[in-house]
Amino acid sequence: MKNRWLIALSAIGIHICIGSVYAWSVLTKPIMSQMGFSLKSTQWTFSLAILFLGLSAAFLGGFVEKMGPRKSGLLSACLFGAGMLGTGLAIYLGSLPLMYLFYGVIGGMGLGIGYITPVSTLVKWFPNRRGFATGLAIMGFGFASLLAGPIMQRLIGSYGLVLTFVILGIIYLAIMVAASLYLAPPKKTETSLVNSPVQKTTNSLTQFTAKEVLRAWQFYALWCIFFINITCGIGLLSVASPMAQDVANLSPQAAASMVGLIGLFNGLGRIAWASVSDYIGRGTTYIAFFSIQIIAFYQLSSTTNAFAFQLLVLLIITCYGGGFAAMPAYLSDCFGTKELSAIHGKILTAWASAGIVGPLLVAWIREETSSYTSTLHIFSICFVFSLLIAIYLKVKTSPQRAKELCPIE
Repeated sequence: MKNRWLIALSAIGIHICIGSVYAWSVLTKPIMSQMGFSLKSTQWTFSLAILFLGLSAAFLGGFVEKMGPRKSGLLSACLFGAGMLGTGLAIYLGSLPLMYLFYGVIGGMGLGIGYITPVSTLVKWFPNRRGFATGLAIMGFGFASLLAGPIMQRLIGSYGLVLTFVILGIIYLAIMVAASLYLAPPKKTETSLVNSPVQKTTNSLTQFTAKEVLRAWQFYALWCIFFINITCGIGLLSVASPMAQDVANLSPQAAASMVGLIGLFNGLGRIAWASVSDYIGRGTTYIAFFSIQIIAFYQLSSTTNAFAFQLLVLLIITCYGGGFAAMPAYLSDCFGTKELSAIHGKILTAWASAGIVGPLLVAWIREETSSYTSTLHIFSICFVFSLLIAIYLKVKTSPQRAKELCPIE
């Protein structure tokens, strides 16, 4: 008999390991210094990792569904572990193409498979608390940078870059293998033990396949709001420290502390908002996200007070993280759980696209205007558009239209 809380712990373990990609900024300067690479060349490693995260999740989601969580988790562990170890080799040889290959492509594929692997399993173990379940796993991804950043700094100072990647690769491989070996969907005899009184189970009248989803306009509406939420959020994340110093006159040390808090609030936002969505519904939750961010981004454009600036940034980041955590539950509400991994993988192409568009858009507008104000105004307008889509989606997928598509709010 499997324990669903140990299943949840296994999912968190996988996501904490792969979520270390969010601590890439800690590695940027040491790699540039040791290898002599430019900032742009070094940052492409991170962009490739996010790109292949989305692509592998999209195109291998059906494969992951067929393999089952244990085998796909082990595959993720091998790819991500090989990516870390190979990056150490690339740095030892001073090869930028090898770093792109191992960290960006191979490691990125491990990221994508590892990201979607535990989600559909947890949803089946917590059928009446889908938001809470997905929030648990994805919370680990948000918290990872808070843990990985200081560890990476200490390892680099003590052992150098090459050994840092070797040590981390071995540790991540061991944790992910152990976690994957415990992952399994509930058996029929266990389904009666996983119900919770929090909310009535949302039973879709139709269990959609990944191919069928691509013919539903609701999928593209969800993709669009997911893309906008990530583009604006990751754009802010990419310049959080320099923006805090330029706009709110924070010292470099204070800005670094704020970045640490961003990792904390990113993780807290994922579990908090996802849990709230179990009570108020996924549609209402996304309407709340976008309403908050319309105001927050607009206010951020004119705020110079250090405390208010940090408060607004952290508020935005909770919504950014919450958007990741609530989306798998929203997808399961809309399309069922039969091929959730494959469907979730397809919508993660929004993350792959936003991971490139967000930082590049912020950098381009900053260079053209020498200010962050225009960027923040544009982001605020984008969320107006997202809010309208979210409202329309909620109205059109209400219980009264359950025959068309049936998330019960």
